[in-house]
Amino acid sequence: MASLLACSASAFAGKLAIVIDDFGYRPQTENQVLAMPAALSVAVLPNAPHAREMATKAHNAGHEVLIHLPMAPLSKQPLEKDTLRPEMSSAEIERIISDAVSKVPYATGLNNHMGSAMTSSLFGMQKVMQALERYDLYFLDSMTIGNSQAMRAANGTGVKVIKRKVFLDDTQNEGDIRRQFTRALELARRNGSAIAIGHPHPSTVRVLQQMIYNLPADITLVRASSLLNEPQVDTSTPNQAQPQNPPAPRNPFRGVRVCQTKHAPEPVYAGHFFAVVKESVSESTLIKYFTNQWQGWGKPRP
Repeated sequence: MASLLACSASAFAGKLAIVIDDFGYRPQTENQVLAMPAALSVAVLPNAPHAREMATKAHNAGHEVLIHLPMAPLSKQPLEKDTLRPEMSSAEIERIISDAVSKVPYATGLNNHMGSAMTSSLFGMQKVMQALERYDLYFLDSMTIGNSQAMRAANGTGVKVIKRKVFLDDTQNEGDIRRQFTRALELARRNGSAIAIGHPHPSTVRVLQQMIYNLPADITLVRASSLLNEPQVDTSTPNQAQPQNPPAPRNPFRGVRVCQTKHAPEPVYAGHFFAVVKESVSESTLIKYFTNQWQGWGKPRP
């Protein structure tokens, strides 16, 4: 009976995937992450100084490796080299992803670093998905914006998309990180699975070292890729770069303002009207010309 209960608990266990971003800059702290259970996944920044080294170390230690690719945020800030932007051509996006694949060996997936502007662009993400399909990479949506178009953009491609549920370390306070870790456990238990993303901060590493070895019996630590076939819900709304039915351009012409007179205009009598017309006609260039010709102007003198 005890073994039956154990098997039943295992069958219905919540699956928790933890991905540690920003690998490639702090080998000393990152090595502490690699010393943890191999089910932890790591995401490597392709242009980080230790990208290839840490990706290789992670793979050799049994960890799953992802490419942590910079994507343009909505906020105005300096962009890292080869940051994906929605207006880039398909060829440029493919070049950047190809370069990232060469710099991060053993990668099986890709997730976004920042990227609220890029992931909220349907046309931009469609170009990303087309490139990922060529390299057989899945996409982990870091969900830096609620209306991410990643799942919608992957429709019709072979790219699988999974979504982050919890950020562990929005702050580097250990108490806050523990609360976020507990929240991830609750979501995994309630929904069957959850993905939590953290970073190689010393405070995050300490919390993981304390909590990852004391997981509840109904929670199983898994690689991110093991959740690719878990049910995913697309909560996005369509977001076209150009509206389907653009509104008609506004006419800037607002008409002529009519000046209001302070006093009622005086009446114009017919006699005055004809006098003005007669004066205008007599002073016209054509009438003056014929008058001058009739008076003898222009004729040779005897």
